Amino acid sequence: MGVWQKRVRIAVGFPVALALAACGSEAPSEPATGEIAEDELVIPVMGEQIDIIAFGDSLFAGYGFADKSDSYPAKLEAALRAKGINSRIVNAGVSGDTTAAGLDRLEFILDAQAEKPDFFILELGGNDLLRGLSPAETRANFDAMLTILSERDIPVLLMGMRAPPNHGPEYQAQFDAMYGELAEEYGTALIPFWMEDIYQDASLFQSDRIHPTEEGVEALVASTLDEVMAALPETDEAEG
Repeated sequence: MGVWQKRVRIAVGFPVALALAACGSEAPSEPATGEIAEDELVIPVMGEQIDIIAFGDSLFAGYGFADKSDSYPAKLEAALRAKGINSRIVNAGVSGDTTAAGLDRLEFILDAQAEKPDFFILELGGNDLLRGLSPAETRANFDAMLTILSERDIPVLLMGMRAPPNHGPEYQAQFDAMYGELAEEYGTALIPFWMEDIYQDASLFQSDRIHPTEEGVEALVASTLDEVMAALPETDEAEG
């Protein structure tokens, strides 16, 4: 497996309007392939296939999109393949999921795969914020999920969220610190706040001010691609 790389940032305040939770009520999306920018250098796909599960809420599920190829996991798969990485991403995002709901379905998703996934992207916590669940409860659910993934020897990239200030400074401090502490404890890769580069630009969000537009998703893929690539497990290049 490759060496985990982490990006560390100091958390700052987060607008109430972007509580980054309400991660909707639509059905989960299916994996699809997004478009590649015309000016992007496309490298031939090489190496063994890397099977990835993108596990999260509506921010992964593609809330508000008629075409689920516009979802973050689909666009991420396309971007990885454009970089020559033979990736296949299963979109296991379910709108409305809290960490408790994610824990309830985690083993079912893992057991439903034909083979053990090579990599797991874990994106949850926004709906816990929406419901005002305690950071201790959220952390306990993450602990349980990361324990399951660790026991199955599946490398993880943890996609962090950030609490809005309306929950109070103590709640905010506990929640914001949680992702880094979990990543350190379980040895996972980490993006401390994966929406960092778009959350202040209202034009990149749908009318609910929570879910990114298609352009917002593209911006998220562009801003997180290098970190996802750095976290991927190493595979042998295809022969011949």
